Amino acid sequence: MTSTGTTSGPAPAPRARPAHDPCPPPADGPPPAPRVVLAVAWVLLTALTVAATATAVVSTPGPGTVLAVTPAVPAAVDVAVAVAAVALLPLLWTRRSVAAALALAVLAAVSGAATPAATAGTLLVARWFPVRTAAWVAGAGVLGHAVQALWRPVSLPLGWWLLCDVAVHAALFGWGAYGRERALVLWSLRDRARRAEAEQERQVAEARTAERARIAREMHDTLAHRLSLLAATAGAMEYRPDADPAQLAAAAGRVRAGVSDALEDLRHVIRLLRAGPDDLGPVPGLDDVRRLVDDARAAGNDVRLERTGDQAPPAAVATAVFRVVQEALTNARRHAPGATVLVTVATAPGEVRVRVADDGPAPGALPADVGTGTGLVGLRERATLLGGTLSAGPVNGARGFAVEAWLPWDA
Repeated sequence: MTSTGTTSGPAPAPRARPAHDPCPPPADGPPPAPRVVLAVAWVLLTALTVAATATAVVSTPGPGTVLAVTPAVPAAVDVAVAVAAVALLPLLWTRRSVAAALALAVLAAVSGAATPAATAGTLLVARWFPVRTAAWVAGAGVLGHAVQALWRPVSLPLGWWLLCDVAVHAALFGWGAYGRERALVLWSLRDRARRAEAEQERQVAEARTAERARIAREMHDTLAHRLSLLAATAGAMEYRPDADPAQLAAAAGRVRAGVSDALEDLRHVIRLLRAGPDDLGPVPGLDDVRRLVDDARAAGNDVRLERTGDQAPPAAVATAVFRVVQEALTNARRHAPGATVLVTVATAPGEVRVRVADDGPAPGALPADVGTGTGLVGLRERATLLGGTLSAGPVNGARGFAVEAWLPWDA
């Protein structure tokens, strides 16, 4: 009889965000925009720039205006500033938008023809970049228009002009920053929803896997035990055809009853797979261990039971004890035919100890097969979940085999 163990490795690393993340965070810079939107924005700002240029060219000092240091500015300066501003407009929708906005602020200090593009630059940088970067751009815009008012004629007194200058850029800065923060909040909500959905899917998958493992464990613990009893009884009938007819009839009856019980266990599992009830059926306990021993004896095995203590463990612990004995008896029949098996169950306050040991196969008897050890793996899982331990290995000079389990509970 052999067993297989499980090895534990390092915890898996957290899954990295894929390059094609469907919900990427807002980056520092303008996101890709449809060409139609860019074209409309460029045409609109170009029209405003042309209008501002015409106003700057034809404007003359009037009542209440600040006289320019330079009485007359050539129209070519305003036209050149307008051309440069129009040329810089497309850069506002690229990674160079901060540099373009600063350049437009400088142009605004020369001529009002750059005012539409410069104010748009303040808004767009505040919308796409952190507050610190946007604040520098807004300050540059305020300074540029203040310089313009110092040497170019404006339509308001200097104090009111500076106040409006600061108010307009503050409004543009606040509007853009609000849009950026709103986008960040929306992304955060979408990301949390996506992560919650992924976590729910992971939990569902883990629950499904755990349920399948539970079903597989129950099928192994019940069907394997009953089928091994059937195999042992059928083997006895095959090798002792000259036995007393009454004994053969009793053996045939045990085979029939065992097949009926195995079919009933299989029906329980099928009902679970179809309807998903919480339990496979009645939960076995310590009192059912005696039935296991009696069934093994009826199949011709030499099995003895020693039970000490009168404490009643919880149902989960009692079921685990039953499964340990069941699996150990099944393995003894398969791997040590003809062996004498001793089952010991000792209960004490807060714990129960189980030991199932055989003295090895009878002389001349051959094990049924080598086995895969999956039954012992399932028992270890049961014991670990209950906070206990399970060990299995050769005894009696490596001829026999023993399975020992310690299962605690809160007394």
